[in-house]
Amino acid sequence: MMKVFNIDGPLYRFMSTLTNIFILNCCWVIGTVIGLGTTIGVSTVAAFDVGLKMVENKEGYVARQFIKAYKKNLKQGIPLGLISLVAMYTVYLDFEIFNKVPDATIFLCIWGFLSGAVFFICFVYAFPLTARYVNTFRNIIKNSFRISVRYAGRTALMALILVIEICAFIWNTTTLFFGIFFGPALLILTVSLFAMPIFRRIQKENTEEGIETYTDDEE
Repeated sequence: MMKVFNIDGPLYRFMSTLTNIFILNCCWVIGTVIGLGTTIGVSTVAAFDVGLKMVENKEGYVARQFIKAYKKNLKQGIPLGLISLVAMYTVYLDFEIFNKVPDATIFLCIWGFLSGAVFFICFVYAFPLTARYVNTFRNIIKNSFRISVRYAGRTALMALILVIEICAFIWNTTTLFFGIFFGPALLILTVSLFAMPIFRRIQKENTEEGIETYTDDEE
């Protein structure tokens, strides 16, 4: 029974992970609010920097690492975040028009789903790719699309889990309260759990083929 409460016990590890998720969520919120929303991309990339390391149990001090990654990714994070917001707002407008315009056709709804799917596969791996690898903005989006297509099954499963998590967060007032304090970080960790094995596999393939891959681990 006492092993449960040991420093290496399951309860301690669970509480430690939960605390790190809470800290990461607070960092993400503060990093986004500082720029009045314009720095949401920077915050998300920095959170993925921590999240990917949490998956491998290498996160260390969450806040310190987040700040370091935040400063490093200002240049690429801002445009990535703003373009993502524009894409999401475009999809939102499609569904709003479909819901409020009396003569709107079903094709507008279909277009909304299709454009949403395209935006998702272009950006879902873009943030963790930016956090982990040194590359141009164009190549980051292109690589996110390629990974999504190559690992379509895993990406579809990840999308389903993300939808379930979001629905759970907004289910009622209690879950919404939980979602405010843990939601964004949990979504980021979910993507990280799917992305990290894929990144490792691609890195291994590139190494075997003699292709250099530049990651933050090499700094």
